[in-house]
Amino acid sequence: MPQGPPAARHPREEVRARGGAQVIPKPTSQFLRVKCEDCGNVQIVFDRAASVVLCPVCGATVAKPTGGKAAIRGEVLGVLE
Repeated sequence: MPQGPPAARHPREEVRARGGAQVIPKPTSQFLRVKCEDCGNVQIVFDRAASVVLCPVCGATVAKPTGGKAAIRGEVLGVLE
């Protein structure tokens, strides 16, 4: 017996069914827990910092902007989610 065309799906369901693109993309930028290499102070720094980030305790440079991702000068302890 011939079957009719498949039932129409909502566009979002169609994308999910095909394993296609995400509906809401996740950001690529992150916040990092960084330990100062001079004094050991731990602070949170944006990984794409647009200005120089200084340690509030000793004044050493923790992150320096490079036009994209910041150059982190210290130990990255983890990524915040």
